[in-house]
Amino acid sequence: MKISGIICEYNPFHNGHLYHIEQTRKNGATHIVAVMSGNFVQRGDTAVMDKLERARLAVRSGADLVIELPVQYCLSSAENFASGAVYLLDSLGVVEELSFGSECGDADKLTKAMDTVEITAMTHADEIRSIMEKGYTYPRALSSVINGIDPEAAEIISEPNNLLAIEYMRALKKFTSGMAPFTVKRVSTAHDSGIAEGGYASASFIREKLATEKSASAISAYTTDIWAEAIAEAGRKGELASLSRLERVLLYKLRSTSADEIASISDVGQGLEHRIYGARMSGSLDELLFTVKTKRYTMARIRRIMLALLIGITKEDMKSLPPYGRILAFNERGKEILAQAKGVAKIPYAASIAKLSQINETAERFAELEIRASDVYGLALETVTSAQKDYRAKIMIDME
Repeated sequence: MKISGIICEYNPFHNGHLYHIEQTRKNGATHIVAVMSGNFVQRGDTAVMDKLERARLAVRSGADLVIELPVQYCLSSAENFASGAVYLLDSLGVVEELSFGSECGDADKLTKAMDTVEITAMTHADEIRSIMEKGYTYPRALSSVINGIDPEAAEIISEPNNLLAIEYMRALKKFTSGMAPFTVKRVSTAHDSGIAEGGYASASFIREKLATEKSASAISAYTTDIWAEAIAEAGRKGELASLSRLERVLLYKLRSTSADEIASISDVGQGLEHRIYGARMSGSLDELLFTVKTKRYTMARIRRIMLALLIGITKEDMKSLPPYGRILAFNERGKEILAQAKGVAKIPYAASIAKLSQINETAERFAELEIRASDVYGLALETVTSAQKDYRAKIMIDME
């Protein structure tokens, strides 16, 4: 029995994800645990479909146990996203391997690049800060400095999946985890690519197709039949989400919030609250985002901050690691993973958010944010759902 962990969003699942799972199995994994983003994703957007449906489909697509990544980690930096997800996998106490995709496909090269990043960040802090003062993001400034030191490392960190892979490896190091890193070379098109090749397409390409065509045939070449059919069915039922449907509530939230309140929100710093507050006169979400965006503040970061403001995720909420692991779906092998984790897991794992919220004050706060996030997500659907849906959620147990 070899248990591997995968960190994912499946927004939506595509053939590249299927290949990743297949390669993880070929590397010896008999059981796979997936830590998956919930109803909001790291690019600062709504997930295409509800988390429970995506978890159900993930189990039907090769995962054995799906655990939810708390919303404050989903709507955060790559570092925090990786940290929360790796912690949940490591805390099970039985996961032997962390499997992730990368453009590089070489764990040793990623490790070397990680070491270069960490050393450069410490020894060239002033130079990095100087570049940032010209309006560039921290990753861009760091990459610029590294390019003059180690061009190969700079090339590696210029690719988004490599960069996220390095964050996973840094998290493994941070938690002194026994999970071994295993990377699968990305065979699909580039991250956020607008083209499709040989049956592979990025999740963003598929989302664009869905925005204009809600039929299974529009995306069937790039994903599995069960995902294509489920997405098409969700479209017919009005159950596909769009950030655009939250436009008015986001504008209202900003117009009714003070600069001091914005300053308390996660990922707001260096006076960014004043720039966001200054955009409160915006008449549309696009106007708001483009008013705030600069070379230093990416669109994804601004979207994450606005969603964190709407949900109420503060800097204080990022000071705690997940106090529990919430189970969204599992099959027979997933049941075996949970049985093996019994007695060795560092934190509780369960399906009921009501039960998990009673562990301690931190757990209560995590559950409160998750329930609020789902309530907000319900407003992003074409057919609005009722509130408090998380309390009534029924997880997927696939024992076929």
